[in-house]
Amino acid sequence: MSARSYILRAFYGMLSGMEIKRINTPNAPQPAGHYSQATVHNGLVFVAGQLAIDPSGEKKLGSIEEQTEQALKNVHAILKAAGSDWDRVLKMNVSLADINLWDAVNRVFARVLGESRPARAIIPCGPLHHGFLIEIEAIAATDL
Repeated sequence: MSARSYILRAFYGMLSGMEIKRINTPNAPQPAGHYSQATVHNGLVFVAGQLAIDPSGEKKLGSIEEQTEQALKNVHAILKAAGSDWDRVLKMNVSLADINLWDAVNRVFARVLGESRPARAIIPCGPLHHGFLIEIEAIAATDL
């Protein structure tokens, strides 16, 4: 076998051996359905959409600011459990029940994320499940 063939075989062997890790932390609400809080693969962590539910399972249906802060706390707890943090977030998707809430949401993001400014999409979606106003998901880099 040539050196090139050996290197290619080793490389493809490494790729096929990359497993998907599932993240489950008690510091965020447990999934309410058939999904993981996050999955990690190939240096990326994919955080499932988070609502304003505290880790004990209590729904926080207060103001948009309170809901945004709780959903971001959940995302952050999951990021930490996956070996990541705000400064490693690449992309966030925010589903918002009412686009008129955008300014308040943006102020909370600025306060919580500080200098971290990931790419972000705001998706006006109409009413969310159980009367929530916001759902946040994220993709970040990780060393896991």
